[in-house]
Amino acid sequence: MHSADPDPSQRPADGQAEQPAERLSEPPAQRSAQPAADARPEQADASADQDRGALGRAERQRLLAIARASIAHGLAQGAPLPIALPDEPAPLHATRASFVTLELGGNLRGCIGHLEAIGPLATDVAENAFAAAFQDPRFPPLSEPELARVAIAISVLTPPEPLAFANEAELLDQITPGVDGLILSEGHRRGTFLPSVWSQLPSPEAFLRHLKQKAGLPPDYWSDQIQIARYRTESFGEQA
Repeated sequence: MHSADPDPSQRPADGQAEQPAERLSEPPAQRSAQPAADARPEQADASADQDRGALGRAERQRLLAIARASIAHGLAQGAPLPIALPDEPAPLHATRASFVTLELGGNLRGCIGHLEAIGPLATDVAENAFAAAFQDPRFPPLSEPELARVAIAISVLTPPEPLAFANEAELLDQITPGVDGLILSEGHRRGTFLPSVWSQLPSPEAFLRHLKQKAGLPPDYWSDQIQIARYRTESFGEQA
């Protein structure tokens, strides 16, 4: 299933089956001329960043360069940029999940990523950048003139953490607005919102209601079979 905007009228293919490692599309929360919420690093203290393996400035810039180079390679060769992993900084060898978001003139132009880590971060970013440019089903493939104007942002995800709760009220008490990304699943239905979506849906109640709709469930639906996992992101983007 391809993730979509919080607006239920803009959800493609809601409720379809989704595999855990499937590449997903997920837009940023904002559609204005301001930078996407995903392009701004989360606010966290240094010790928290250290605990979750935060990337340094050089590693962030390298990932952004990989993403742009992979799109350019896609225009020329029709495939993601091959990554020579031994040549990359050690932190980019780690198995981590990522999303790559493209914006053009302040509007979403593509966003694809993985919820669960399946390979080296450098490779994941290269493949997701290519997919965001050319395989997001909501948009036509990116053109060469657009590449010069597109802004790239990357979100690197922490591993999903399952939450334990007996009812919806207990679940809502555990959610941290502005920080947590959520994965909701029940049976074959699944949906996710990146933390950036909080800027559009600031209350836990609204966030959860729209997430249910995204998974193909009614907003007031509840069942003991619902499973929720949370994750956080380290987000950064190209400077305008």
